[in-house]
Amino acid sequence: MSPLRESTLTVVGAGVMAEAIIAGVLERQLVPAASIVASHPREDRRRALAEKYGIQVTADNAEAARRGDVVVLGIKPQVMASVLKELRGSLAPEKLLISIIAGATTQSLRQGLNHSALVRVMPNTPAQISEGVNVWYATPETTETQREQARALLGALGHELQVGDERFVAMATAVSGTGPTYVFMVMEALIDSAVHLGFPRHIAHDLVLETLKGSVAFAERTQKHPAQLRDMVTSPGGTSAAAFYELERGRLRTVLADAVWAAYRRTMSLSDSLSAGKDPEPMPPRSES
Repeated sequence: MSPLRESTLTVVGAGVMAEAIIAGVLERQLVPAASIVASHPREDRRRALAEKYGIQVTADNAEAARRGDVVVLGIKPQVMASVLKELRGSLAPEKLLISIIAGATTQSLRQGLNHSALVRVMPNTPAQISEGVNVWYATPETTETQREQARALLGALGHELQVGDERFVAMATAVSGTGPTYVFMVMEALIDSAVHLGFPRHIAHDLVLETLKGSVAFAERTQKHPAQLRDMVTSPGGTSAAAFYELERGRLRTVLADAVWAAYRRTMSLSDSLSAGKDPEPMPPRSES
């Protein structure tokens, strides 16, 4: 039986990712719809969620939190300070709080809520179709039952990976959390290049999508290092060798590494702002060296 089956699940701030959690647990029948409570400030959003999923809805975050055994915090970093003030005192010690707020450390949540049983998660957008990667850390105060509840809930969103050091959640933000951005940009560039060659856009889209899907499946099946796989399709003096030369000349590896580090620095900047109880500052433009 699901470790969540006898629990009430509360989702505070029912945005896109929080809705993916609702859809995922219902699809896997982990929690009955009558045992899910979602809070959101907009009446139209509450009505849409109630009609689509048959769940309970409210505008009162504190009331929603009081009703939940497992409380998912799915708000934006910009409103975290105000929402934590609302929720402070609403969470009994035995309740589990799961945060999917980018940059929010368990220390800042602990201080803001005066609560210790916490799980910090970094999901990514494919979680919306239960194909996500969800990296999570649980505080020492969580029980084994609570960790099993977190594991079941996050498993409904795709692959879940528990880490023993919270630093890895911040690192994952820059790799798997932001990763779909890198993939989609590469997809877009390849599709546009295929169109430039002369393919109709819909054919270019299908060619690129199927190439990426097949390449990922091949990597999973063979379990070979990516460099070995690349070498398998790079004949001396061939088309792949010519393309690879241009990618190296254009510093693709360095650009990707710079992007990952930029995302990581931004994550740490968000964490610093949230820990200090400040609104996250706008991202400054990059200074050219």
